[in-house]
Amino acid sequence: MNKNSKVLALKYRPQTFKDLIGQNTIAETIINSIKINKPPNAYLFTGIRGVGKTTLARIVAKALNCKKGIENISEYNLCENCDCKAITDSNHIDVLEMDAASKTGVDDVRDLIEFSRYGPTSSKYKIFIIDEVHMLSKQAFNALLKTLEEPPEYLKFIFATTEIKKIPITVVSRCQRFDLSRIKSSELFDFLKKVSIKENGKVSDKALKLIVKISEGSVRDALSLLDRGLLSILENEELSLDKAQKIFGFFDKSKLIELLTLIFEGNELKTLELYRKIYDQGVDPKVFINDFLELLYYFKNIDSLTIENTNFSLNDDEFNEIKMISKKIDNRTLILFWQFTIKTLNELDVVTNQHLSIEMYLLRLIYLSEKKENKTFVENLEKTELKDKEISSDIENEEISNSNKTINQIKNISQTDKVEPKKNLASSSKGLNSLKIISFDDLIETCINKKEIKLKYELENNINLVKFEIHRIEISFNEKLDKNFIKDLTSKLLDWTGERWIITLSKTKGEISFKEKLKKEKKKEIENINNSKLFSDLKDTFLDIKLVDIKNKNEEK
Repeated sequence: MNKNSKVLALKYRPQTFKDLIGQNTIAETIINSIKINKPPNAYLFTGIRGVGKTTLARIVAKALNCKKGIENISEYNLCENCDCKAITDSNHIDVLEMDAASKTGVDDVRDLIEFSRYGPTSSKYKIFIIDEVHMLSKQAFNALLKTLEEPPEYLKFIFATTEIKKIPITVVSRCQRFDLSRIKSSELFDFLKKVSIKENGKVSDKALKLIVKISEGSVRDALSLLDRGLLSILENEELSLDKAQKIFGFFDKSKLIELLTLIFEGNELKTLELYRKIYDQGVDPKVFINDFLELLYYFKNIDSLTIENTNFSLNDDEFNEIKMISKKIDNRTLILFWQFTIKTLNELDVVTNQHLSIEMYLLRLIYLSEKKENKTFVENLEKTELKDKEISSDIENEEISNSNKTINQIKNISQTDKVEPKKNLASSSKGLNSLKIISFDDLIETCINKKEIKLKYELENNINLVKFEIHRIEISFNEKLDKNFIKDLTSKLLDWTGERWIITLSKTKGEISFKEKLKKEKKKEIENINNSKLFSDLKDTFLDIKLVDIKNKNEEK
């Protein structure tokens, strides 16, 4: 393959320690250990995708086996007729690379261990590079342990992973671990600038900064994006910011700043118009929400940030504009907006139409902004959470016709729709049915008195109470709950009290079930009796006596 035909991520892959970007400390440590002839039995490289884990593994393999010494690999003059060239081309007989993602089993590791019994053919060390090592099975790791702890002098292991937590601690403890950091924005920008010049591509600084932001510190991602950008322009054309945003599916941050300004002005019409323009550009709702979160963070902390701290997400004009606008915005409001945005991000996973959900979210922000002067932060938060639950419930109701699953059917019940036809009945019977229910215990007692055995059973066994207020009950439930429970209970409460009740579902677990609570109380009573003097005296008289259960006089049989 012609070198020039390679994709940029392969073409500019580092071949020596000096080629590495942003990993100077790690490179220095490894070089020093090899220089004094104290390399570890096993290296473990961890970090996010595209920061150079596998690349560094190959460079270390070359450094260990280079016949000209470590100084050669520390510089740019890479050997062409030595082991280094063969390792670079992945065809060296003593350097075996294994992808643990495709070879996860214990048999693969046993073959590797068997192969390790034979010394190197032409080099100083036999080296095993295992990429994505966290994908190995538990049995495979166990098979590797002994060899890893006490390998022959000629054997070295180099592991690379993005999921360090999935590797058994017994394996990690036998390795010298190196955590590769994300590449700093400034370093990545300079590197991409050099690459674009070498490739004779015209790329604006703003477009390069956008690539840096999207790549999130990954060199491979950044090179892939740059490659994509260069392929999209003509020979003498420049890759501008506008074109880069269209190619990569990102939009101008100034639009978000304008959107937030409109929200604080309370301009509903223009807010929705601007958002629809952003949506029409093909921006994913989740990307929009995440970018909005990022912007809120900048507004809150702009005084302590620099352009570089924003990962080039903002240009100079946007940075200064945020700095100016942020002085007019209450920090408490920004924090409240942040909480609402997080809730909306979670909401997007359950709604069918994400676009409409975003529009409602923006309108809710306008409402909060308008009310902030008349409400305290805590009051705002409480009202917000309540509205959020009600709106989420309404959104879920839209899906009821498409779902046949029991739990979904329960979640999708609309309180308002079910009790609305009984409005007249409620108003006419309010005087007749004046039953007061002021607690969850009252509710269960009422079910007993009204002989609503099924409702009583569901309340005691399948319901976890989160919050009880007059006319409003907040609950969670288990999978055994009857799908018509909420509808039936709402209807009965209307009949009994003459007033409409709202039952909302909560993600909070809530209290233990009523039945579990009774069992717990009974268990405690039994313990107290067992520890009492009276029972102790009985045990002295009747040696085999054992308290199994207790029953109250009025307890149901």
